[in-house]
Amino acid sequence: MKNSYREYVLQCLVCDRSYQPHEVSYYCPHCKIDGALDALYDYPTLKREWSRDSLAHDHARGMWRYDRLMPLSSTQFIPPLLVGNTPLYSRPELLGKGARIKVFVKDESRQPTGSLKDRASALAVAHAMQSGARTVAVASTGNAASALAGMSASLGLHNVIYLPKSAPREKLAQMQGYGAEIVLVDGQYDEAFEQCLNACEKHGWYNRTTGINSYMSEGKKTVAFEMCEQLNWQVPDLVFVPVGNGCILGSVYKGFFDLLQLGWIERIPRLIGVQAEHSNFMYRAWRYDRSMQQTERLPPTSLASSINVALPRDRLKAMRAVTASGGEFICVSDPSIVAAASRLAASTGVFPEAGAASAFAGLLKYAETHSDTPQTAVILITGSGLKDTSIFLSDSSKSQPRVLPHHVTAPPAEALI
Repeated sequence: MKNSYREYVLQCLVCDRSYQPHEVSYYCPHCKIDGALDALYDYPTLKREWSRDSLAHDHARGMWRYDRLMPLSSTQFIPPLLVGNTPLYSRPELLGKGARIKVFVKDESRQPTGSLKDRASALAVAHAMQSGARTVAVASTGNAASALAGMSASLGLHNVIYLPKSAPREKLAQMQGYGAEIVLVDGQYDEAFEQCLNACEKHGWYNRTTGINSYMSEGKKTVAFEMCEQLNWQVPDLVFVPVGNGCILGSVYKGFFDLLQLGWIERIPRLIGVQAEHSNFMYRAWRYDRSMQQTERLPPTSLASSINVALPRDRLKAMRAVTASGGEFICVSDPSIVAAASRLAASTGVFPEAGAASAFAGLLKYAETHSDTPQTAVILITGSGLKDTSIFLSDSSKSQPRVLPHHVTAPPAEALI
């Protein structure tokens, strides 16, 4: 084990107080639940000891090849499932002929449970077991819960999931298959969040929930490491990220920030947070230059269930990601999300769920007014369409599957050779 595993401090985004890891649990004890923490590492030492070229021979470890930039004192409890190593596809045709934006697709649907949330949940179970926890709980719209259930199953760790009753049945089936204990909640994510928080405080469970557990950014940020590595350390101009709770957007920024401190990249790309029109708290706060305390919390009603959140719990990190990178928030309609999902699947073979497809919908909207500028853009596809098939099955604009009349038979097998 390398000493640099332990060399990090936790700094509050609100009050700037710094803590040693043993002094805090998930958030700043002074600012309470609003006090999101950054894990800041001994960057000068890492810069001297660690070369990005060394990563080329370590791919068998997946995301754990970046473990010197992760908040673990031991690798003893890393889940056996391979997390990370997801493909980055160059798909310039996505915007049509003549487009000057070169498009890459980072496909996180290839993770063990089908979403980027595996990166956070892998770190969560390792961190929980390192701290002696016997039960891990989470509030989720679906993907974080599926990821926690899968990672827990690989280690035999008990997990309890708080999930809206409206969650897609595909995700519910996945959790049940992994043997999770599931609590279905009346309401949306926000109500599940409160119930999970209360239960963890009452029973002493480890809380993996985004917005409570500041460590979750440190797992998700590895997707930014992979992007840079796959682009031969040439940073894209733009990265389009779906935004519900805000943790993925904040984590992508943190990943680029870490690499910048090491001198492995020369700049941070502009980060574009994409929200659905009917779940757009962050967009409204940014667009109208309001403080987040003054931004109205509206009931979310988007069909993109994985980003359907009234009050993003990682809003501080999400807002910092956009403002510090010179990026922006984009708001897209549900019909544009459905159209983007179908276009992406039919054009690339990458099958996104609605929330993930919002990133592509955001790029399409951005390209309407920026088509003359040569740029490179990565769209982050955060989850598989197999986790929520409703938009593909209910879209009436789609051509229906062809059904042969009963008297028509398929050709014999030898005719197909």
